[in-house]
Amino acid sequence: MLPLVGICATALREREKDQAAARDAAGGEWPGLGLVFTTRTGQPIEPRNFNRSFATACAKAAVRKIPVHATRKTCASILLAMDVHPRVAMQILRHSQISVTMNVYSEVSSDATRKALKRLGKRLDS
Repeated sequence: MLPLVGICATALREREKDQAAARDAAGGEWPGLGLVFTTRTGQPIEPRNFNRSFATACAKAAVRKIPVHATRKTCASILLAMDVHPRVAMQILRHSQISVTMNVYSEVSSDATRKALKRLGKRLDS
C-alpha cells in the first residue's frame, strides 16, 4: 500500500464530509454502493458528467484543460522531471511493467532534452 500525498488525503477527507452530508439529506434513499465519488443521490457518476466537472475544475483553478486520463501522463512526466527512479514511478502509477511507465506514460520535456544534450556535449569536449 502506498501512502497518499497530503493534498490527496485532505481532498478525500473533504469528499467524505460532503458525501456524509448528501447521505443525510437523501435519508433512506441512499443506495450505499460503497463508492467514494457519487452523484448527490449516491449513484455512480456518469463518465461524461465527470469529464465536464473535471474541465470546470481546471477552469476554476486557472490551469490548462487536459483530459482526465492525461493526469496519469502528467504525473509520470513530473516524476521523471524530478529524477524519481523509474521503478518508483512505476509503483506510484501502479503499472505492472516498467515499459508502460517509460514508453507510454512519461514524456521528457524539450528543456530537459536540451539540458541533457548540453551536458553530453560538454562531456565529449573534455
